[in-house]
Amino acid sequence: MASSFPTTAAPRRRLGGLLVYLRTMGLFVAAWFIVALNVPNKLLLPSPVDVALALRDSAMDGELFDNAAVSVVRLFVSVVAAAVVAVPLGLAMGRSRLCNDLFEVPVELLRPIAGIAWIPLALFIFGIGHRLPLFIMFYTAFFPLLIGTAAGARTVDERLVAAARTMGVPEHTIMRRVIVPAALPSILVSARLAVAASWTAVVAAELVGAPSGLGYAIEYYRSMLSTPSVMAFIAIIGLCGFLTDRALRRLGAVLTPWAQTEQAR
Repeated sequence: MASSFPTTAAPRRRLGGLLVYLRTMGLFVAAWFIVALNVPNKLLLPSPVDVALALRDSAMDGELFDNAAVSVVRLFVSVVAAAVVAVPLGLAMGRSRLCNDLFEVPVELLRPIAGIAWIPLALFIFGIGHRLPLFIMFYTAFFPLLIGTAAGARTVDERLVAAARTMGVPEHTIMRRVIVPAALPSILVSARLAVAASWTAVVAAELVGAPSGLGYAIEYYRSMLSTPSVMAFIAIIGLCGFLTDRALRRLGAVLTPWAQTEQAR
């Protein structure tokens, strides 16, 4: 009986969370509908029904899925490229004082500068196309991944590293089998932050420097004074951000089950 309790409790927790989510969204939509009814100019705040109809029309003609696919691919390519550079560098900074001293000042000088601040200059360098949003998202995702990885590498239990060295384990094996697994929960948390920041960056970059994507669609329909379509694509951005974050959380549960167990205690 004791072993079956978690099995039955987990679906109940998920069902309870779903009910809370549905109740919250229901209250939000109801409040939105009431406020929209009292706004004389429907251009300023369309009702949820108008937004839902615009969302349906965009989905039926394929425009919604085409622009969403473009933005998701850009996000994936940029975050993966940022991780390829930031994770090894973060591990090196977290484990080597010399490496940390070499890169700390440039990183701390560039990190406070928002990615969207580079858009005017990036327009001159890359022009309008795919490269500008890719660069802005790469830049935005790079620093959360770097800082999170370095912090995770610094918190590795030194007794584990010393024990591995005592047994004659090579340094590259220690890095791969001891340090990286221990720092992985921190890396995955930083990946969630990087993806969330990249979603804001991709929209800003696509607003001015891309011929496609969700940000481009928002700017296009704004120029056409189609507020329901603008809000429909804004809602899709929120949905895409939610789904990508859930996917990373699920990935973290698969790759670091020990961390999930510790959080549950």
